[in-house]
Amino acid sequence: MVGRIIETLDCVAEGAAWLAAAEPRFAHALPLVGALRLRRQADGFTALLDAIVGQQVSVASANAIWARMEAAGLTGQAEIAATSDEDLRAAGLSRQKARYARALALAGIDFDALRAAPDAEVVATLVQVPGIGTWTAEIYAMFALGRADVFAAGDLALQEGAKVLFGLEKRPSERELRAMAQVWSPWRSVAARILWAYYHVAKSREGIR
Repeated sequence: MVGRIIETLDCVAEGAAWLAAAEPRFAHALPLVGALRLRRQADGFTALLDAIVGQQVSVASANAIWARMEAAGLTGQAEIAATSDEDLRAAGLSRQKARYARALALAGIDFDALRAAPDAEVVATLVQVPGIGTWTAEIYAMFALGRADVFAAGDLALQEGAKVLFGLEKRPSERELRAMAQVWSPWRSVAARILWAYYHVAKSREGIR
């Protein structure tokens, strides 16, 4: 069962209202963070390739590499599958990321079928590809497929945001945050949006180490 899909800002607002009614800390956070972003993107090969390019580098570096790949005509699945690791490295990818990009291009993922697959199946399918871990798969489900009840508990900013918002003594682990988020179902993706936004507000006001 796919469940609710976040298509518009009205969907985000509906989820935020539900969460505010269910959890006083979210009700506290929402006026501070302002309007939540939709954060939707097109699904398919390019979304995952972009995620691989952005792994463990700054946003500026990822944007620069992506621009080089676009200039070289190396952002499509067929082009990546047909090119060499050397060409991908010449476009700015590390040796490891070049291998991941080609593995993705050759994985034969049915992206149309993923749109109708349950959340767990989406994640299980994607993590079979080298270079795609649970975090990347969950982010894809949340923002490329619009799943309303997926939560990327391994995200450090979400962990830090939860620590500050809920007054925890230490940053929760991935397992701890995943368990904590169970009660935010069926709007865990919107809970994530709130925590990300609150993390940035708290960081700018107080600094977060």
